[in-house]
Amino acid sequence: MGINVGFDLDLTLADTRAAIAAVYEALVPSLSTPIDIDVAVSRIGWPLEDELAQWLPADEIPAAVALYRSLYPGIALPATVAMPGAHEALAAVRAAGGRIIVVTGKNPRDARRTVDALGLDVDEIAGSVFGVDKGAAIAAFGAAVYVGDHVADVEAARAGGAISVAVATGGCTPAQLAERGADVVVADLAEFVSWYTVRASIPA
Repeated sequence: MGINVGFDLDLTLADTRAAIAAVYEALVPSLSTPIDIDVAVSRIGWPLEDELAQWLPADEIPAAVALYRSLYPGIALPATVAMPGAHEALAAVRAAGGRIIVVTGKNPRDARRTVDALGLDVDEIAGSVFGVDKGAAIAAFGAAVYVGDHVADVEAARAGGAISVAVATGGCTPAQLAERGADVVVADLAEFVSWYTVRASIPA
């Protein structure tokens, strides 16, 4: 039986930088306060509500979230691409007999749309969870490894009792990921495949 793996979505399996920037560009004209889109994109991984709270009065956030999510499918999905090595990483887990869950801060509907649009072969999706709040889904699925690009994903792995594999493809540097306590830091998903293939070959 293989090692079950959990993956973050944005900037781990899916490159959503251009996609999310385009949604913000469409959103900004409807807001009372401008958003620095480059800054917002640099913080991909935060829950949407937390990001908007950096820019907008609290009473405007629910409407902004609703508008953002209404814009997302038509604007973001066509501009989203798989991260290099994403399909190969999932295939490596499958080849070793493992199962796969995506655990993401993205809301469940857009997470499913993204996974389907990119043809990512996963068993389950848990959305709208961030940091340690991902731990319950990781543990319930039985994922022994959790792969993510953010320091909060290191905390998620710890909370879920999983090995933290941090992939330096997002906004966090390898040093930041290591300092937060990642068990393994890799440059990209190709390095994850190499690590996982060796790990999965070791008898339990």
